[in-house]
Amino acid sequence: MTSFGALILTGGGSRRMGVDKASQDWGGARAVDLLAALAQAVGAGQVLTVGADHGLSFVPDPQPGAGPVGGVLAGAAALASVGLARALVLAVDAPTLTPEDLAPLLAAQSPGAAFEGLPLPMALSLEALPAEAEAGWPLRRLVERASLTILPVPIGAQARLRGANTPEERAGLLRP
Repeated sequence: MTSFGALILTGGGSRRMGVDKASQDWGGARAVDLLAALAQAVGAGQVLTVGADHGLSFVPDPQPGAGPVGGVLAGAAALASVGLARALVLAVDAPTLTPEDLAPLLAAQSPGAAFEGLPLPMALSLEALPAEAEAGWPLRRLVERASLTILPVPIGAQARLRGANTPEERAGLLRP
């Protein structure tokens, strides 16, 4: 994956977690900051949060509460406006991801890839976004309609890729 941008989706309501997932502390750093640093470490030319403003470059959620696809579309438009053609899309609730977890996605050829059973994280060519895509779509439909390659989940990465939607899942990811 040559020049690409990263989108960190931060627009969810965090209802199951009970607190804002983006601002949650993960060993001394906010989840959103850990993901921004990871995106930069794997080579993202631009990192945007999509949803709420967390003090980083961001794109507002065009339809709050309509689901993550609206955020992907808004973020993709912002990346395209600065000349980027590919995106790494990350969920803010997965701050324990590693560069090794993302390597298969970043190595995927166009139109991009996602892991089996997990629509996020994903890597995609912006031109692969279906013209009919809309905010209310499920992420899995976007993955399917963009014809992303489905990759096997790397051994030992399932929990990190799935992220933490509940306090119990977070506790599991924080355990050494």
